[in-house]
Amino acid sequence: MSSCQLYLVSPLDVGGDFPKRLERALDAGPVAAFQFRVKDMDQHEAARLAEPLQAICAARDVAFIVNDSIALAKRLKADGVHLGQKDGDPREAREELGREAQIGVTCHASRHLAMEAGDAGADYVAFGAFFPSDTKDTEHSAGPELLTWWQSLFEVPCVAIGGITPDNCGPLVAAGADFLAVSGAVWNGDEVEAVNAFTRILQG
Repeated sequence: MSSCQLYLVSPLDVGGDFPKRLERALDAGPVAAFQFRVKDMDQHEAARLAEPLQAICAARDVAFIVNDSIALAKRLKADGVHLGQKDGDPREAREELGREAQIGVTCHASRHLAMEAGDAGADYVAFGAFFPSDTKDTEHSAGPELLTWWQSLFEVPCVAIGGITPDNCGPLVAAGADFLAVSGAVWNGDEVEAVNAFTRILQG
C-alpha cells in the first residue's frame, strides 16, 4: 500500500458547474487536499468563487489550500497556502495564518530551494515539473531521483507536480512522492474516471 496521496489543483476556471465537478471528484476517491488556483482576479471575486468550493472540501475533510496569496488564504481562513518562489516567505505566511496552517512551497527542481523552504518551516515542498504540462509552461524539469534524495534526508513531505497522469505517475510514487499534485489529468476529461484511475494506482 502506497502512502502517496492525491492533491487536486483547480483549473483556472472555477465558475459555472465546477463546484459540482469538484464534488464528484472528491467523492470518487480519497483526496488529501485541493488547491484553489486562480489568476488575475481581484480578491473579492476570488473569495466569492472560493466559498462554495471551500465548503465542499470542508464537508469531506479535504484540506483547502490557496495558491499564491497569503492575504486571500487569511481572508478565507483556508487550511493553508501554496507559495511560488515570488509569493512570499513561509515565515511570513506562518505569522499571518497561524501554527495550524499548511504551508507549501514550489521548489522546481532545486535541492537548495527545498532545503531553504524546509528551514523556513514549510509543511511540504513541491518539486516539478516531472512531465510537460498543459496547465503551465514548463521551465524546470525534475526527475524521480530528486524525490528519492529528499525522502532519504528530510522529514518534510514532498509533492510531485507537472503533467502527472495515471499512466506516468508510477515511477514518482515508487521514488517516494508523498503527494501527486494533478490538474489537467483530472479536469480535462471525466473527473470521476481520472480520480478512480489514480486511486487504483495509489492503493495498489
